[in-house]
Amino acid sequence: MTAPPENLADRPSPVGQTHDLLSELLRSVRLSGERIVAYTPEPGFSLGFADRGSLHIVEEGEVTLRIEGRPNVEQVRGGDFVLLPRGDAHSVSDSGGAGRPARWLCGTFTIGDPQASHLLGSLPPVIILRGSDGSDGSDGSDGSGGPDLEALEGLEVARRMIVLEMQSPSQGSAVMVSRILDLIFIQIMRTWAAGADAEPNWLAGAFDPRIGLALSAIHRDPGHEWTVDELARVCTLSRSSFAARFVDRVGKPPVAYLAHVRLDAATGLLRDTFLSVAQVAERVGYASEAAFSRAFRTRYGTPPARWRRDVRSR
Repeated sequence: MTAPPENLADRPSPVGQTHDLLSELLRSVRLSGERIVAYTPEPGFSLGFADRGSLHIVEEGEVTLRIEGRPNVEQVRGGDFVLLPRGDAHSVSDSGGAGRPARWLCGTFTIGDPQASHLLGSLPPVIILRGSDGSDGSDGSDGSGGPDLEALEGLEVARRMIVLEMQSPSQGSAVMVSRILDLIFIQIMRTWAAGADAEPNWLAGAFDPRIGLALSAIHRDPGHEWTVDELARVCTLSRSSFAARFVDRVGKPPVAYLAHVRLDAATGLLRDTFLSVAQVAERVGYASEAAFSRAFRTRYGTPPARWRRDVRSR
């Protein structure tokens, strides 16, 4: 008998499919596309941006990108996608070339949960995916391993959709633009993370076929008494191989990463439930309320009970 359509969405996941860690973490950050602006400034321009995650899509010409506190200066051209996921202060200015006038789109993002912003803070200040008009290189610095063609094609489709919404806005356009910005953010992030030159962090680890299994296990059940041996077995690696590979991909030891995830989970429970501090401590895997409170205060600078009061009074 054929299953009714409403049941088709409930089919089990394919065997071997890994937990969608990127989606889970982006939901915890509550990142959301905000708005998009088109820029076609007069020659000699210099525009500053700060305090927001930013996306620049260069449609025509060439601009110079400078990030506050970094000596590197990047030249970005038509077809390039530039993501600043952490919201680092930066400027976009006239490159001084004699080519076509610069024209680009700038989108911004907001983070709904500042306590989870360290997830973005561990990412590089800028990720550049070079388009067909740009030089090779996915990070704008060393010319190694540009993004795959399918990723660029998908990003170009998303760009055209945003332009259509900007040119002919209608009911729902604001939400459409927000969702498309989210899509572009995710596509750039996962294209970068899958590349050979991705810096060690949770996102690069999520794309590792072995380490991703351990990260998923930790995030699914942070309160479990995970040991390095047990996580190594999840990845079907020896203890030493797992520990070395985890640090290489994620940039910190498994125990340190687990501690971060547990405290992240604790903030959610403190904010969204009426569990006591002792119950929260037990739920996220701490043997005692005192140990949990010490770790929480070290991380957030305030005891968990006070943190809860401050958050709920806002």
